[in-house]
Amino acid sequence: MAQKKRFILSIDGGGVRGLIPLRILETLESRLLNRGVDKPLHQVFDLIAGTSTGGLIAAGLAAPRPGGTSGEAAATLAELREFYERDAREIFKQSIGARLARAMTNPLGLFDESYDARPLERLLKERFGWTSMASGLTKLVLTAYDIENRKAVFMTNGLEENGSRPDDYYFWQAVRATTAAPSYFEPARIENLTRKRDEAMIDGGVFMNDPAMAAYLEAGKLGWDQDDIVILSLGTGHAPERAFPYKDAVGWGGLGWMQPSNGVPILSIFADGQAQTASYQAKRLFNDLPNVTYHRIDGLLEAESEDMDNARPGNMILLNGAADRMIRDNTVMLDTLADMLKDHMDHAETDAPDGELVHAA
Repeated sequence: MAQKKRFILSIDGGGVRGLIPLRILETLESRLLNRGVDKPLHQVFDLIAGTSTGGLIAAGLAAPRPGGTSGEAAATLAELREFYERDAREIFKQSIGARLARAMTNPLGLFDESYDARPLERLLKERFGWTSMASGLTKLVLTAYDIENRKAVFMTNGLEENGSRPDDYYFWQAVRATTAAPSYFEPARIENLTRKRDEAMIDGGVFMNDPAMAAYLEAGKLGWDQDDIVILSLGTGHAPERAFPYKDAVGWGGLGWMQPSNGVPILSIFADGQAQTASYQAKRLFNDLPNVTYHRIDGLLEAESEDMDNARPGNMILLNGAADRMIRDNTVMLDTLADMLKDHMDHAETDAPDGELVHAA
């Protein structure tokens, strides 16, 4: 008897560079449509994992749309793309008035966050409403770090190690938590619906910018470890030509390493180093596991495109160009994956009882 296939989507962090995995998902969706598969991605992927901006995309594809029809996701790929190409300019806007007002309440404003989180929170509330992760349309996992309890947090609607249900969170607050990048936004104070308490979270990218391994471990908790698992891991690009010269770094001190005008070097290095390490480990590990197929798509960026808050129109052009190159370089793999997903969806429909709507998840 053939093993059941499970498809996992994993999306890295990277701020506005989230436009790149979105473009890749758009071309995958187009390939599926050309093969006669007209399904939302939450029916195509059994589990979606995301960190930071990847968590926002994952939640958009997996959360139910407030006031929408049954099974309708909170956001389409086109709506998510509009978020990056238009709304991100509002989120990453430097308001002199707001900075002056915050300086009055915080005399050490030099050490304050770069951006007011309220525009982002308003957009998240509008998009996700007050639905919780337990209502997700497919399995998902978002990463964050609890700064008060000093622990990595994997917000999910799957299972715990002991088979119990995980803690539940509002979708919009979970996204606010996973995108709370230090120095850019203040920590997120979010409600743990299960334990009836507030928790303080920051961006999961501080420990896991590439969540592919977290996704695989969540699959194991769901009992999928013996299934035929296919993982698509999407990066947000990296700029090896953007060096941090020794002559500059040697004089930075603590403030310089966190200074946005320097590109927040410490966060950039943490995120890039973890993503490189995680993809290397995943490739080596999954090559030795006969039931796992692992695909990683990532690529090079222009040096000026690495900043996670560079939402200027000119940078959107550069990011779209980087996405075009990654899609071109992975055309064969994307076609193969689309064929596999087509076969999977056809098989699921063939096995379904008459009159029953089948979900891949």
